[in-house]
Amino acid sequence: MTTAIHLSSHLAVNVLDARSLLSAFGVLGVGVVLFAETGMLIGFFLPGDSLLFTAGLLCTGSADRGLKMSLAPLLVAAAVGALAGSQCGYLLGRRIGGALLTRSRSARLHEGAQRAEQLLERYGHAKAIVLARFVPVVRTVLNPMAGALGVPVRTFTVWQVTGGLVWSLGLTVAGYALGSSVPNVDRYLLPMVAGIVALSLIPLASEVRRSRRAAKAKEARG
Repeated sequence: MTTAIHLSSHLAVNVLDARSLLSAFGVLGVGVVLFAETGMLIGFFLPGDSLLFTAGLLCTGSADRGLKMSLAPLLVAAAVGALAGSQCGYLLGRRIGGALLTRSRSARLHEGAQRAEQLLERYGHAKAIVLARFVPVVRTVLNPMAGALGVPVRTFTVWQVTGGLVWSLGLTVAGYALGSSVPNVDRYLLPMVAGIVALSLIPLASEVRRSRRAAKAKEARG
């Protein structure tokens, strides 16, 4: 009976809700979710940003008395999942190319692919790979797009590791720091997660604005 109840709780997990995922699968789930989100196109809908931030928050034990996580294993799981997922997505892109996207009927996924290709063309490989980490959906599709477009393996690996560590460890530590310093922080969890998602778009918005200014300046000179 106990086993059946435990199984049903896992089957009832809401994959769009960070706390539900963490309650069901814990630290291991963080690594698996990040791998799926960054390495497989079917994971584009997963909540990577909010998952990392919430997991870091729960390491303090202040947000949920029924769920306590350890920071060190969490950081390892987050980094491994994020880095391995991106590298896997890149390798799939090199082997299968655009066939992965062609088979999908998701408008959101195709829109993300277009934005990923624009990033690579506009900002160059290094900057685009790092920026993509902070943009939902784009961080999923840029990896296979980079492989399909022939981005050199060394270039991709260096910059995906750089961006992946900043993204995964940065959001996790931010959640942990906030949970350690703000009492009853769980009351503000939803608006904080929304804020994290909004902040994740700032690097891309900044680069778009800078690019537009450069384009206008070039037109003025011409």
